[in-house]
Amino acid sequence: MPEIAIAERAGVGADGLPRPTEDHVVVLDNAVLLLDGATSPSPDLPPGGWYAELLVRKLAAELRARPTADLGAALASAIAGVAAAQGLAPGRSPSSTVSMVRWDAERVEAFVLADSPIVAFGQFGTDVVSDDRLLSLRDGGLLQTGADVRRRRNAEGGFWVAEADPAAAEKAVRRTWPRAEVDAVLLATDGVSIGVDEYRLFGWPDVLRLARASGPDAVLDAVRTAEKQDPSGERWPRAKRHDDQALVVAEFNPCQD
Repeated sequence: MPEIAIAERAGVGADGLPRPTEDHVVVLDNAVLLLDGATSPSPDLPPGGWYAELLVRKLAAELRARPTADLGAALASAIAGVAAAQGLAPGRSPSSTVSMVRWDAERVEAFVLADSPIVAFGQFGTDVVSDDRLLSLRDGGLLQTGADVRRRRNAEGGFWVAEADPAAAEKAVRRTWPRAEVDAVLLATDGVSIGVDEYRLFGWPDVLRLARASGPDAVLDAVRTAEKQDPSGERWPRAKRHDDQALVVAEFNPCQD
């Protein structure tokens, strides 16, 4: 099993007030699961963090029972199970990103649905596994209202996320590497990846070096420090001053740098 280090930190709500984190991490014998509950586009829906917690528990149970099951099939089953148990319907449900890394003696698998990237480092260099469909729609000005989000969520030409439709699991971005070629893998929610993708504080190799030198909390600190220096979001416009943060560092070959 790789050496795993985890850093987590709650952000604030859209009102600027503290609230529990909506990010959830589960470590299994042969996998790491990272989910980030999305802020619900409608105030009458349950919070994304509530849904992400239910889903990660169901997904973990699926993979404990069937450790070698296809990751998409396991997620689809988990989505269906939570939807049935909670009476959730497509288009009328909270949602969550899903990122999974699984390993065995031969390979390391990555599975990314929505905007919580996975980054692998090894003999192949740096390989970023990301799902940029949501970001592309935002950058294109196509997601300006809650109605826009609901219309384009889990729809062709839109973006895909774990919600109440199991078919979304088929739309994940996947990657597989030979285990012997992998040194380390990062899983991050967007409260961390924003430091790379938007703030340009560092690149992913810098994130790994900082996490190895000072622990993964140092990466979270760097992002928070930048946000505190831009409290009004003038340099980096954003919905919340601080988003939830979760970073997982899985070292498959700790001697490498």
